[in-house]
Amino acid sequence: MAGRAANSNAKPDELMPQINLTSPHPSPWWQPHVHKDRRPFLIARAKMAAAARSFFAAQSFIEVDTSALQRSPGNEAHISAFRTEIVDDTGASSALYLHSSPELAAKKLVAAGEQRIYSFAHVFRNRERGRLHHPEFTLLEWYRAGEPYQRLVEDCMGLLARAVAAAGSRDLSFGGHVADPFAEPEILTIAGAFGRYAGIDLIAALEAKEKGRDLLAAGAHAHGIRVAEDDSWSDIFSKIMAAKIESQLGHGRPTILMDYPASEAALARLQDDTRFAERFELYACGVELANAFGELTDPLVQRQRFEAAIAKRLELYGDAYPIDEEFLQALAIMPDTCGIALGFDRLVMLATGASHIEQVVWTPVPRGEAGQ
Repeated sequence: MAGRAANSNAKPDELMPQINLTSPHPSPWWQPHVHKDRRPFLIARAKMAAAARSFFAAQSFIEVDTSALQRSPGNEAHISAFRTEIVDDTGASSALYLHSSPELAAKKLVAAGEQRIYSFAHVFRNRERGRLHHPEFTLLEWYRAGEPYQRLVEDCMGLLARAVAAAGSRDLSFGGHVADPFAEPEILTIAGAFGRYAGIDLIAALEAKEKGRDLLAAGAHAHGIRVAEDDSWSDIFSKIMAAKIESQLGHGRPTILMDYPASEAALARLQDDTRFAERFELYACGVELANAFGELTDPLVQRQRFEAAIAKRLELYGDAYPIDEEFLQALAIMPDTCGIALGFDRLVMLATGASHIEQVVWTPVPRGEAGQ
């Protein structure tokens, strides 16, 4: 990909309006004066969605629409779901959940024989609301059967360039930082990022086995990061990522953060070097935009990971969600596949210069009484 010099933070005039979302009693989004300020962001969003659909259509992808109601919302320890129930014609009821990602359903479609699919999916995550988080948001998720996960890097950069151009913008910006979506991305390993931005030897912490947790904790303490006695290696890793690493990524140009430790694999398969997973994340302006996997297809290993995440969630939150048994059955027949989920609302924010996610969501979720 041809790169170009970094650009200024200038935006087209119509993308400049901002609204005050920090007031404890902001005007409702449907008030005409509020909508007038938000509308340029929303029009840009529509253009970016059309550009993304064109990008995938040109590569023979099929757009799919997965059900939001699922038996399981997913089993990541720190993602909280919305629970509801379904009542049949006899009056009997059973639990269902709003999905936190279309991932489980989309992989079932790959197992069924689909080769290239993508979805603009409304997804739901409880306990999440802020500048970059919303209880209902849009994931742009896509899968390629029979292709290596590194192919998704090319997808990311092609999609960024196409979408930002459609918005009438020239760069990505957030929090005073700028990234050129047309430039060649920085490829950085997790270990490299820990060394550069935190002065921590992550490889040593991986190889030290029982002492690795203490090595990582010492590195965290050196930066004033609080570590609890019962924090695991993964807990400390996540705290360092949040405090020292993520905000440094994607300045000037996007960053592809590669080679996550095996403990952070989630639904990704491991590399030949089993210390690391086939996983990367895309960052721009210190904001995580996408999470990519070379997908795990071993149902036994995936069950073990789900069970570990369930135990962690029970410990932290006192609740947990069921495992989707059909998903594990589908994994057994799913071909080698790579997949990625991109936070579309965040991409719109960075392309338009919006400062809050509710500026780029057509109809924001009402706040509870405590937030009124």
